[in-house]
Amino acid sequence: MPIIKSAKKALRVSIRRNEINDLTRAKVKGAVKGVKVGLKTADANSVELLSKAYRELDLAAKKNVIHKNKASRLKSRLTKLVAKSALEPEKAVKKVVKKKTTKKK
Repeated sequence: MPIIKSAKKALRVSIRRNEINDLTRAKVKGAVKGVKVGLKTADANSVELLSKAYRELDLAAKKNVIHKNKASRLKSRLTKLVAKSALEPEKAVKKVVKKKTTKKK
């Protein structure tokens, strides 16, 4: 634990900012997942969900919670998914199939 008064305050501020940043990251993750799930279920308002995801990503990048290039990369990938789903709805989001690993003896 910090002993000096300014270090105590810095710890309080750090804890408070960490909680806010965690909430922001959770909002981003939820928005991105919402777009992907919306595409999987062929939801009609995918453009609306994409707009919400854009907003959350931009806010997180503005607050320096995530890097601006990461936000840009995620927005690009989501846009590609939405565009692909408009062309080929059944092939838009591939299901991830886990491969069985064989153990060597």
